Amino acid sequence: MSTFRFQQFSVLQQHSGMKICTDAVLFGAMAPVNQGGHVLDIGTGTGVLALMTAQLGAAKVTAVELTEEAFKEADINFSNSPWADRLEAVHQDIQSFAITADRQYDLIISNPPFFENHLKTVDALRNTARHTDQLPFADLIGIAASLLAPQGSFYLLIPAHAVPKFSAQAIAAGFYLIQQTDFRGYAHNEAKVSALTFSRTATVFTARLLTIYESHNVYSPGSAAYLADFLLRFAKD
Repeated sequence: MSTFRFQQFSVLQQHSGMKICTDAVLFGAMAPVNQGGHVLDIGTGTGVLALMTAQLGAAKVTAVELTEEAFKEADINFSNSPWADRLEAVHQDIQSFAITADRQYDLIISNPPFFENHLKTVDALRNTARHTDQLPFADLIGIAASLLAPQGSFYLLIPAHAVPKFSAQAIAAGFYLIQQTDFRGYAHNEAKVSALTFSRTATVFTARLLTIYESHNVYSPGSAAYLADFLLRFAKD
């Protein structure tokens, strides 16, 4: 049984298409969660981002997942966490969920499928988790525009090469890009993924480059500061 253990919770990930990875955990640790806010996690997978936002102080997290296998795992992970009463897993496609949703959210977070027109693997779950067939960028942006509260944040992780296209579509839908953090593995690497924060309100745009590792298996001070409350390696005795 494949389980990833954090300081305050564990994530069963045997049947989910995408396993825990450093980029996603760092992205979750940096989430702009308002204490007591309501969060929508689109495409929750194992539920790790939903769990992290609960640890960061969200009062209620609704996590929507298309595939039954991942939904069941996320539901188990939520039930086994310290925040079971604040976490809800929903087995539904996000397009249908958005039609019947009866509230708006203070934070919409997503590590969405991001490959367009790429060769696929024989693993159907992995294909769904990684490719945009079920959730095109235009759909994701439209759903965020419908469900985000007026002062809320739309926060997502996408490949660096997709940032211009996605940002242009989001801006056309009425969003402002207010923060961009590019992740690179080591100082000699180029950034591969970017964490983007959009808002309905224009503000000063900030951009930064975050190097994850100083050397093999040694986190940089910048990434360690975010991960210190989550990864077991940083747990205090």
